[in-house]
Amino acid sequence: MTLDAAPTDLKGKVALVTGAVGGIGASAVAHFAALGAQVYATDIADTFDGDATYRKFDLLDDADLGACCDWVAEIKPDILFNNAAIFAMGSVIDSGDLDQYDRLFGVNVRAFYAVMQATAKSMVAEGKPGSIINLASQAGHRGEALVAHYCATKAAVISYTQSAALALAPHKVRVNAISPGVIDTPMWGEVDALFAKFENKVPGQKKREVGEAVPLGYMGAPDDVARAAVFLASDQSAYMTAQTIGVDGGNVLR
Repeated sequence: MTLDAAPTDLKGKVALVTGAVGGIGASAVAHFAALGAQVYATDIADTFDGDATYRKFDLLDDADLGACCDWVAEIKPDILFNNAAIFAMGSVIDSGDLDQYDRLFGVNVRAFYAVMQATAKSMVAEGKPGSIINLASQAGHRGEALVAHYCATKAAVISYTQSAALALAPHKVRVNAISPGVIDTPMWGEVDALFAKFENKVPGQKKREVGEAVPLGYMGAPDDVARAAVFLASDQSAYMTAQTIGVDGGNVLR
């Protein structure tokens, strides 16, 4: 029997990673580059220390978002890792005015959609297969009392992934998402501090509790998510589209 083992080799591919500074984004850059892709990266930070061509964009700023989409048209990516997102806490009772809503939906949905759309248009215009990988979250599969807006934004990512996948399937552009669970990234320092405030916990308590509550018994690492991104970017997943893969240690059963 001859086995056709599809490669994870990304040589000759152009990959774009948003939210590339730190955590999951930085790990994705490293993985794509190690497998031979030419990587472009963007974030809000002034500099980026990684194996990629980097541009700074503030995706909440319309001029910067437009410039980022123009950049997408220039670099013509074969792979998009649509990772840029922000986090905040507040329930429907105490989240106050709509500023938090506008910020979270501005980055996590509006900018996410604009970059995905620009990438899709580029891929279709080039007439070649492509892979768009959107970063959802376990929070997109269920509401949480203190994380109302963030959960809603990630539910939107999952829905847009499905709709985009169906629209782009005739063009051989695949669109999938990854739903990480609790991943030990620098952002978890901020998340833990917010839970300490809202749930009256001591610093570090929430992070320890959520890690212990995972069925596998510990928090995941950025590399766990990046490996799933490699799978979705490569020919290993050639027959997959409109799917959301959970990388969460068993936290959410679908």
